[in-house]
Amino acid sequence: MIRDCSRFIRSRWFMLAFSVALGGVVLLASWLGGSLTSGLIGLAVLTGFGLFIALASGSETIRGLRGDGRDERFALMDLRATAIAGQVLIIAVIVGFLVEIARGHNGNPFGWLGALAGLSYVLAVAYFRWRG
Repeated sequence: MIRDCSRFIRSRWFMLAFSVALGGVVLLASWLGGSLTSGLIGLAVLTGFGLFIALASGSETIRGLRGDGRDERFALMDLRATAIAGQVLIIAVIVGFLVEIARGHNGNPFGWLGALAGLSYVLAVAYFRWRG
């Protein structure tokens, strides 16, 4: 059973199933929020993305994004890409915080997102330093 689940997670169809499920959650949340059209668009976009990943699985880049063939090279690319995405997100949070402050607001939710990012960074550095 666990072996079958692990094989499915690494299959070309997992991202499609995950994307459709996430699209369903977006649809439900949007519908509950009174915007069924936005939910349907979200479901369509996420389903299209999952379908693209499933059908383009012959590409080495797509296989790397999906997690197939993880070797040291893919692991290093993943680490670098994650670091860049984190930096871009932190810069966006800082800019959003500053814009909200300039508008006379209290800066939230950007303030607590920035605090969470900073705290998690400090804790991660401390953990990796302690771990050796």
